[in-house]
Amino acid sequence: MSTILQDIRTALSRVINPDTRKTLAVTESALQITPAGAAFDITVTLGYPIFNGESALRQVIESALAAIPAPIGALSFQSRIATHAVQRGLRPLDSVRNIIAVASGKGGVGKSTTSVNLALALHAQGARVGLLDADIYGPSVPIMLGLSGKPKSTDGKSMEPMIGHGLQANSIGFLMDDDGPAIWRGPMVTQALTQLLSLTQWDDLDYLIVDMPPGTGDIALTMAQKVPLTGAIIVTTPQDLALADARKGLIMFQKVDVPVLGIVENMSVHVCSNCGHIEPIFGQDGGRQLATTYHLPWLGALPLQLDIRQETDSGRPSVVASPQGKAAGLYHQIARQLAIHVAGQPLDDSGVRPRVVARST
Repeated sequence: MSTILQDIRTALSRVINPDTRKTLAVTESALQITPAGAAFDITVTLGYPIFNGESALRQVIESALAAIPAPIGALSFQSRIATHAVQRGLRPLDSVRNIIAVASGKGGVGKSTTSVNLALALHAQGARVGLLDADIYGPSVPIMLGLSGKPKSTDGKSMEPMIGHGLQANSIGFLMDDDGPAIWRGPMVTQALTQLLSLTQWDDLDYLIVDMPPGTGDIALTMAQKVPLTGAIIVTTPQDLALADARKGLIMFQKVDVPVLGIVENMSVHVCSNCGHIEPIFGQDGGRQLATTYHLPWLGALPLQLDIRQETDSGRPSVVASPQGKAAGLYHQIARQLAIHVAGQPLDDSGVRPRVVARST
């Protein structure tokens, strides 16, 4: 039996995962082979959510196993999201395995709509997902998730996240009057943000998506330096003005050692709601070219489409309002690519590194 088990592991060690383009991990934790009568059941553990049954990966694995003389029983997949490394000097939150910043160089490019739909797509794919609204001056998550009221507190110090469409969420918008502006200076804003993150009782999250404020000012820089980020993605339109600011955003993350996990191009083309005519009113392929220039992953493009705006404004974004729709499919593809790139990041080793404590003598 040991020879057969080794043959199976050897055969699978040569398999190229079509998602990651890397060889399949065959360690004890990543590949379980269990005798089932005369056959062997195989369970493959992936570091990203399972989506659509992993049909492409299943096909290449079955082809590799066809040469094994022993009969193969059930082939199944399971997901186990790991905690990945963050900026030097920081440690991941105990209850959040990966924090992903969704940023843009400027406002008005659809960053918040992208954030909420990607979070919902990751949740629909089986991950435990939270959404933090870090745009203090223009919080939009409460409207987008159709939530109202204030977070509850069981101890008078921390907050329970609000739940919308299965997402754990928090926003300064839950704590302020509906029409009350946040008339705060920079230090107050950054303090509010760090408290919003650290005082929320996030419950065992695989991913916390952070809808960042636009630009590269104090708030964004503080988030990039003080929040333990696994990585960031940049949302832009194809327009030259948006691309110029997007470059500044991605360079900011690179300067503070936060990996940029990819580029998303929003409003790539306009789709007429009457005739379906497609027109690139903001230009073509700007986001893709930006990704190529900076050697970053190209995650995908989304159209400027009336349904996306209407569904998001109604509190039921496209991924939940029209789960079989084309827009939802695009968000799922981008979320999947994002999760795959997260899985490829170095694992967190802060648990084995000693804490350095400065003491006066």
